[in-house]
Amino acid sequence: MQLTTRTAGGPVTATYWMDHAWLGTHVEPDVTVEVADGRIAGVRTGVETPPPGATVLRGLTLPGLANAHSHAFHRALRATVQVGSGTFWTWRELMYQVASRLTPDSYFDLARATYAEMALAGITSVGEFHYLHHAPGGTPYANPNAMGEALIAAAAEAGIRITLLDTAYLAAGFGEQPNRHQLRFSDTTADAWAERASLLKGDDHTLIGAAIHSVRAVPAGQLATVAQWAEERNAPLHVHLSEQTAENDACLAAHGRTPTRLLADHGVLGPRTTGIHNTHLTEEDIALLGSSTTGTCMCPTTERDLADGIGPAVALQKAGSPLSLGSDSHAVIDLFEEARAMELNERLRTHIRGHWTAAALLRAASADGHAALGRPDAGVLEPGAPADLTTIALDSVRTAGPVPRLAAETAVFAASAADVRHTVVAGRHIVRDGRHALIEDVPGALAAAVAALHH
Repeated sequence: MQLTTRTAGGPVTATYWMDHAWLGTHVEPDVTVEVADGRIAGVRTGVETPPPGATVLRGLTLPGLANAHSHAFHRALRATVQVGSGTFWTWRELMYQVASRLTPDSYFDLARATYAEMALAGITSVGEFHYLHHAPGGTPYANPNAMGEALIAAAAEAGIRITLLDTAYLAAGFGEQPNRHQLRFSDTTADAWAERASLLKGDDHTLIGAAIHSVRAVPAGQLATVAQWAEERNAPLHVHLSEQTAENDACLAAHGRTPTRLLADHGVLGPRTTGIHNTHLTEEDIALLGSSTTGTCMCPTTERDLADGIGPAVALQKAGSPLSLGSDSHAVIDLFEEARAMELNERLRTHIRGHWTAAALLRAASADGHAALGRPDAGVLEPGAPADLTTIALDSVRTAGPVPRLAAETAVFAASAADVRHTVVAGRHIVRDGRHALIEDVPGALAAAVAALHH
């Protein structure tokens, strides 16, 4: 059997042959993908031997993974925040300390290494929830987007796509001025935020989106300004939502309604919007998110690390909210673990197994994640889609044994980021045989970038 479809475009510039590929519903053996102009030009099945000149990808090849929620500078917190005990709020104090030390140069170094770690984990696109805008004390840099542009440049050097979700963060809480740590985050008003964010420019690998940090960080009267900015640009809009019960309680005290209802009342919800975490919701909240097709980005490894709780992902999806996944604070960077954790958390909560199929969890880690980042054509192995691929080994100590037709289940329930062998972005081989092609020593780059912030 051969299924060949071509799209209009330039000549084929690369050909990849895969001994197994996940085609959205099943694992298919002997698949060839042809690339032109950075997109998939043709998909052929039943190609039993690699065509002349083809690059061979052995294992299971998936569409590139989408990390829909990242704070790159949190990578410097790994292990440090595991000392002692506490809550989200005590963790936040340590996070502020690291944030206070970052400059555009040191942020570039850390983000470049962090995004390279993502590439090694099979991630081809990241949603960077960016609120570290200004110098300590809140003074703008000479280039007001020096920090955001450092992130864009870091992603380019690491070889992955980025959706920079420039974040409005204007208050410490309801009716509270930013504290001394948060002055770096604040543009003082949503109009000033919009003026600065409008100066950011995208390119072939970069989309510019918007974010509302949270309902506690953007006064209710200014929520619509951020939402309108995103609407005018048809850009993705993300928001931390009900991650903590304390936020819900404070919102009820200040506005007499839940954070979700407050966002709905100010025009924030909708199909371009994604709520991050969506952990502590009422039934009405779930209905509001689902009926508006507002997305939900679950970040299970961070949510469990911060003792946030388990969000109602099953109910949200049933209500109409698409699910995506993010590594958030980067306690680990592993989208297979995020997908697995979403299912296993639900099993622990309900005492029932099998809430999602492996295919559904892979869609959350790929196509639905890319859609949440403003790339609805990505995350599939189909003609016309971006030529972004991830290949995992099927012969490691974790993945060896199962028959190939169960490779999707193997990927979700057994594999880890350590099993990623190849990552291709726009047809360009970024990770080859487990090594980053652009950054020679990623562990060394991470160690140096993190050490610079702790000394």
